[in-house]
Amino acid sequence: MNQDSSAPAVAIEGLTKVYARQGKAASKKALDDVSLTIRRGEIFGLLGPNGAGKSTLINILAGLVNKTAGTAAIWGIDIDREPRASRGAIGVVPQELNIDPFFTPSELLDVQAGLYGVPPAERRTEEILAAVGLADKATSYARTLSGGMRRRLLVAKAMVHRPPVLVLDEPTAGVDVELRQGLWDYVRRLNAAGTTILLTTHYLPEAEQLCDRIAIINHGKLIACDTTKALTSRLDRKEMRLILDGDLAALPPALSGYDVVQKGPREIAFRYRPSEVRAGALLDAARGAGLGILDISTEESDLDDIFIELTRAPAA
Repeated sequence: MNQDSSAPAVAIEGLTKVYARQGKAASKKALDDVSLTIRRGEIFGLLGPNGAGKSTLINILAGLVNKTAGTAAIWGIDIDREPRASRGAIGVVPQELNIDPFFTPSELLDVQAGLYGVPPAERRTEEILAAVGLADKATSYARTLSGGMRRRLLVAKAMVHRPPVLVLDEPTAGVDVELRQGLWDYVRRLNAAGTTILLTTHYLPEAEQLCDRIAIINHGKLIACDTTKALTSRLDRKEMRLILDGDLAALPPALSGYDVVQKGPREIAFRYRPSEVRAGALLDAARGAGLGILDISTEESDLDDIFIELTRAPAA
């Protein structure tokens, strides 16, 4: 394992993948010159629509797909020069629940540890099963586990060789709210202990709460990479809702110069750009129009908004 602490957790430069033409189907560029760096110790989100190239990128890092061009390194280990060592530095939790139904969780973890060359004396089967809440299912056949339990078992399998980088590819798909929360609690503990997390998810509020930084990929191209706060601030949009002290038959003419809509008999909403308009000026305008205000609330752009905005553009 590379001990250079200055090396990032994952370093990707110019990564390109072209699937060759088959029959009448045209060749497809799944990744197009993608470059990004994931820092050690962070929770990094990789977002994008279905077919954007996220799984291709993950499968290249995991050694399951050959890249067409570019370079990639995990924990300072080049995936081409040292493929075996680089695979030992990463654990992948796939989307698919691909678990042998005739093995128990304990047996599955021991087999997985053996595949990675972990000696029996160094295996942590009981510890890992307890961490993911499956200690009481250690000797049950995998086919008897619920979907949420199987998802947690996949996380356990990915951790048997103590990888410094853990990839979670849509880990909470089909998992109920309670199990999802338990899984994220465990992921946070792993991260606090030093594991770098690369997460893909379609639950955007989840990514917004968990991730230090987020990259958005669309049509194989990296279209954004920044902190969550910086990404959401790009839209420069805000909505201010006012609850009024009486019913409003129609918007006052004095507000015709503003982007304002009536939400109900006693509620209106101003839409504005904080970089151009002060909230106080909107309140002054409402009062100047003769409106009595009982309550005020504001809503800023969230990750859903920036995701839709950035992925709306068609393929080049």
